[in-house]
Amino acid sequence: MAKTPAPARKTPTRAASRPAASRPTATRPVAPPPAAAPAPAAAKAAGVEELKVSAHMMTLDAGLFCIVNEANPAAAQRGGLPGVRVSPPPLAPDSVEILAFRPDGWLSGLGDAALVRVARGPARVMVTVYQLPGQADSAPRLQVLRLAAATGAPAAPPVPPPAAVPVAAAPAAPVRMDLLAHIQTRGDVGARFGDWLGEAGSGHWIEGIAIAAPEGIDPADLTYQAVLGRGWLSPWVEAGHYCGSRGMALPLLGFRVRLQGEAAKRFDLRCEATFIDGSKTRPVGNDETCESESLAALESMRVTLLPRAAAKPAPRGRR
Repeated sequence: MAKTPAPARKTPTRAASRPAASRPTATRPVAPPPAAAPAPAAAKAAGVEELKVSAHMMTLDAGLFCIVNEANPAAAQRGGLPGVRVSPPPLAPDSVEILAFRPDGWLSGLGDAALVRVARGPARVMVTVYQLPGQADSAPRLQVLRLAAATGAPAAPPVPPPAAVPVAAAPAAPVRMDLLAHIQTRGDVGARFGDWLGEAGSGHWIEGIAIAAPEGIDPADLTYQAVLGRGWLSPWVEAGHYCGSRGMALPLLGFRVRLQGEAAKRFDLRCEATFIDGSKTRPVGNDETCESESLAALESMRVTLLPRAAAKPAPRGRR
């Protein structure tokens, strides 16, 4: 009986025997590598300068504090750096109030300060420092001064009921006030040049002041500062702007007024003050500090502007 031949085995083709990893695949577009960060030289050429920024969390007890960024001689050439910002943390309690003397909130390296009032402590505030890298003298010199242990302002005295007002003629036009002061327990009070502002012997201190420029005088020619401590004054403020605080229970310890430009040509200046310890200053002139030796709180003040007398004609010689 004839044998049936076995079916021939198929020889695997070369493509089938090639490993799967070596089989050709469809070509896919390759994404370009991410652009490298600009080199420091390129960033500098583009006008970008990196700053050294550090943040600190400060814990304060209940009370009134002042954070001072002391003046740095090189700050004027560095755009005001080192600069400091004092701010509440993201979830700060309502018991923390922060007031900077500059309207933009900066404590520049030219010498600025901020008040921090903590009604219920302990509480935390953030202090962020901005400085130029690689310079040994670019770090700020910060001071934290405790001004008062209790931050609550004394209660205002009871207000008596108003007396009966008789019928009168039409009210006169309001009198222009040259000076304004925020006085403890009294609020804002105004006065004219040459009159006393505040009450000597009352024991109520002045928390802030504003002085108006005389008619025809540029406000930039009449500036003033508040005395906040021994050898420490607030930044200069132009005429018409408020200098000091309201509702912070922080007294001024004196003031300083400066005339320049057209104002200095037209007026002579004289400043006087009394303080809650009973002391009184002698009259001081232009760009002189009006404060007591004990640095007691300012109680009343007087600013007098005297128009300069016309120049006297030269005497005639004998005939």
